[in-house]
Amino acid sequence: MTSEYVDIVVVGLGPAGASAATQAARRGCEVVAIDRKREPGRPVQCAEFVPAMISVEMDDLGASVRQPIDAMVTFVEDDAPDIKEGFPGYMLDRVAFDCALVSAAERAGTRCAPGASVRSLSPDGRVELADGRTIIAKVLVGADGPRSIVGRAIGQSNRQFVETRQITVPLRRSHQATDIFLSADMPGGYGWLFPKGDVANLGAGVDPAHKARLKNIVAALHASLVENDRVGAQILEMTGGPIPVGGMLQPWGMLGGTLVLLAGDAAGLANPVTGAGIAAAVHSGKLAGEAAAGYVSGIRTAGPEYEEEIESVFKAALERALRRRAELAAIVDTGALPGKAALRRGWIAYPQYWAA
Repeated sequence: MTSEYVDIVVVGLGPAGASAATQAARRGCEVVAIDRKREPGRPVQCAEFVPAMISVEMDDLGASVRQPIDAMVTFVEDDAPDIKEGFPGYMLDRVAFDCALVSAAERAGTRCAPGASVRSLSPDGRVELADGRTIIAKVLVGADGPRSIVGRAIGQSNRQFVETRQITVPLRRSHQATDIFLSADMPGGYGWLFPKGDVANLGAGVDPAHKARLKNIVAALHASLVENDRVGAQILEMTGGPIPVGGMLQPWGMLGGTLVLLAGDAAGLANPVTGAGIAAAVHSGKLAGEAAAGYVSGIRTAGPEYEEEIESVFKAALERALRRRAELAAIVDTGALPGKAALRRGWIAYPQYWAA
């Protein structure tokens, strides 16, 4: 089959990829965006919470918002909950959110190809698709998630993960906070209850070594919340997957003469403590789209400049989270269990987390 030549290929049409495609297409670039999923955002593989500041990045969240959040409630072992007011955010309908981003990319002029997957990337940057097509681009944007094939092609792969399991359950009464459950019984992660109107996402994450325990951990959390009449016993949906927690990768490289840029989870931008990654995906995607368009227009330093931008926005927060994660891991490595003070120091709701 003949090869197709374009300015930019975006691999992955989640928040990072769709945002990158939109920015590049708005700058006059010919952009093709592919995703192995046939429907944006489905299956949902996240807890769907975003901080309120994401509204700065988005033209209109609109129908994507299921409900506002105004506080965080943290349960540490069997202690009374700690309430952090003034923690604004939104619970999303992730499918609607992703669909809106893809629609924006298409309106900007991106040619989107759902249901298409990458078979291989050649050393000179050729993108070979599973259907036999070959696309050659000046820039390749990798926004294809935690185990990015694009990142692997330039030697940048996430190597540390948290494994998650999440169920959606009926919510017994209205709730405007995200609930966090910290326990030594959830090594490397935490539990959560995130309300979405009349339902809630309930789940937990742990280090991969404890993945076999995840089902029982989530079931026990579910049972306790049913007993307290906070949620119903019925399980409406179930999902899960890996979250990268090793911190930022080098977000650019070269394949022959093709510039490669990584964004979102593919660049390791999920927070190593909270696992949050949607807002980082949108912002890094926009920066990647701008850098890609710059390279197409002749800016040969677009890759290093993109890395500088990414570091200025994300590096300090990611490094702090990595330190806190390492502190908890060091306790576990001694054969001990982290106590309540250590759990609090390892979580963003507490001033100890932000101390030196």
